Amino acid sequence: MEWFAAPEYWLARAVFQRLIAALYLIGFLTAANQFRALIGEHGMLPVPRFVAQVPMRASPSLFHLHYSDRTFAAVSWAGTALAAAVLAGAGDHVPLGVAMAFWAVLWVLYLSIVNVGQTWYAFGWESLLLEAGFLAAFLGNERVAPPVLVMWLLRWLLFRVEFGAGLIKLRGDSCWRDLTCLRYHHETQPMPGPLSWFFHHLPSPLHRVEAAANHFVQLVVPVALFLPQPVASVAAALVVTTQLWLITSGNFAWLNWLTIALALSVVDAPSASALFPLPDPPAFHAEPLWFEVLVLALTVLVVVLSYWPARNLVSRRQLMNRSFNRLHLVNAYGAFGSVNRLRLEVVVEGTAEPVLGAGTVWQEYGFKGKPTEPRRMPRQVAPYHLRLDWLMWFAGISPVYARSWFAPFMARLLVNDPVTLKLLHRNPFPDEPPAHVRALLYHYRFTTWRALRTTGAWWERRLVREFLPPVTLRDLAYLVAHHPARPPVKPPGKPP
Repeated sequence: MEWFAAPEYWLARAVFQRLIAALYLIGFLTAANQFRALIGEHGMLPVPRFVAQVPMRASPSLFHLHYSDRTFAAVSWAGTALAAAVLAGAGDHVPLGVAMAFWAVLWVLYLSIVNVGQTWYAFGWESLLLEAGFLAAFLGNERVAPPVLVMWLLRWLLFRVEFGAGLIKLRGDSCWRDLTCLRYHHETQPMPGPLSWFFHHLPSPLHRVEAAANHFVQLVVPVALFLPQPVASVAAALVVTTQLWLITSGNFAWLNWLTIALALSVVDAPSASALFPLPDPPAFHAEPLWFEVLVLALTVLVVVLSYWPARNLVSRRQLMNRSFNRLHLVNAYGAFGSVNRLRLEVVVEGTAEPVLGAGTVWQEYGFKGKPTEPRRMPRQVAPYHLRLDWLMWFAGISPVYARSWFAPFMARLLVNDPVTLKLLHRNPFPDEPPAHVRALLYHYRFTTWRALRTTGAWWERRLVREFLPPVTLRDLAYLVAHHPARPPVKPPGKPP
């Protein structure tokens, strides 16, 4: 079928697949490095407890068949190795069916992690990576031309990401409508980057330009993705430019890089050759019938599943970052439907003093990405995902977001749990665990230019209230009754 192939997108396919493989690699690395403290057998939200309560049909995962920390580590490192191989081009040096199997394995392994990750994996970019990775499997490899239907499905995905984000902003917060949200966003976003302080101090008219440009790129430009070339490529270039702006102004894990990968899939070779010299395209073979059948079946599946996200787009009660099926296919996306006006941060402290008093000396724990020490410059961590830091930001918004995991986190600090401490930047008690830990809620604000020059402080903060009163190991013993860091402690009569 001549209409089936889109050879002019050979470069777009190559770039898209390499970027998706790179993001899979980062996702699996993140899982391997953090899972023991978060969802391991003795983690804050253990997978064994989750799979005992949630059936396989409700959350499909290989870990319903068997779970151990060793098995999870094997899955994570296997996914990392396979993603690295695909990134290096392994998929183009094997038969078409094997290349598709590579992508299928990556998708199954990462789906298995996400579906048992609970709160730690409740982010829209997890579903986006799974959906984009699933489509990547049907793009084929260098042996066949990219299927035109899959290229259109990628545009539909990019449209939902951008247009959905644009609509949720207009519907969700008045500051997007009056173009004032960027006065607050750079300061209150989940994890500011090293340039966020400077973005925050841009003149107010430029913040309005930022907001207006965002509306244009997310509400007008996505429609142009479906227009003929080179208009579609120009629209994609505008999306890429906006995403690079977001990358420099904050840390949003791999969301922006995923969006860039989708945008680059829209750019055809003739449009790209007008700007850059390109190598000759590979010599394509005829598509096997089974491949054409699979692509047609995929297209029908996506069209059917698109009913729910399409209805969500036109709904006045639009949902943000919603999966309508357990396989995270054809989802609804969006970001920052509301913008916080204040930055409230939870600061965790400990003391070695067994008896508390007015003169008790408390020492802060430092986090790798989220603001804690006022003089520490915000770090660039994306596309790596610091899951604990992100959840700490949500905890500052409301204790409800921390209900399931915060007490277990504090309990692990009271025993100097090594895998939990690996998630932190600084442990003030390297030799012996603290006798008490507590959490305080602070209002953080970026300092002024003068304060930064004279004090070196990026943040100023004011105590708002106590978030968690001082607790001891005995108070939280029921959460660490079986832990190698300390002998078991007899649990109290009732949990606090």
